[in-house]
Amino acid sequence: MSIYLFVDGENFLHKIEDALREQGIHKRKIDTSVMNIGSLFDLALPDYTLTKKYFYSAKLKLFEETKEKSLELIRKQRILKTNLEKQTFEFVLAGNVRPQKVNTNGKKKYIFKEKGVDVRIAVDLVRLSCDKAIDTAILCSSDSDLQPAIAEVKRRGVKIIYLGFETMPNKGLTYTTDKTILFRNHEILKIYRLLL
Repeated sequence: MSIYLFVDGENFLHKIEDALREQGIHKRKIDTSVMNIGSLFDLALPDYTLTKKYFYSAKLKLFEETKEKSLELIRKQRILKTNLEKQTFEFVLAGNVRPQKVNTNGKKKYIFKEKGVDVRIAVDLVRLSCDKAIDTAILCSSDSDLQPAIAEVKRRGVKIIYLGFETMPNKGLTYTTDKTILFRNHEILKIYRLLL
């Protein structure tokens, strides 16, 4: 039986940060690029032997208007990629990240928006199900845009498990998938504390 894990990287890392902040960890002390993410999946999925693990992340580019922040994001992505590959994840670059200028409290600043990762996840899910390469897909994403792909994959006989977070799980994905498993905040904190 082949069980594939599909992780929407940016979504996943933001949810990890949110869970740690809820547990009282200050934002500046959180560096998800060095966490043992594989151990977190082992805690949440003890009954599943994963055949393949995909971690999707957007391609980062250097933007002159945000040079310092762009370089920092690129550096952290390289560390994350190396860390995940050591944990037998396949690091998949898809989509792009672009800076977007916003006004916050009268100040202009840049935020970085990711586009296209969900499309690549959807394509891979459908492609692998059409090729009959997977029996079970575990989807770690809170992106409702994946629901049509999930419906197609289920129609082809693949079991889909939604792996979400106890804080604000995606109800649409909970209803669309065959099963829901949630990361618990205390599990995330346990893995984070192993870094200290």
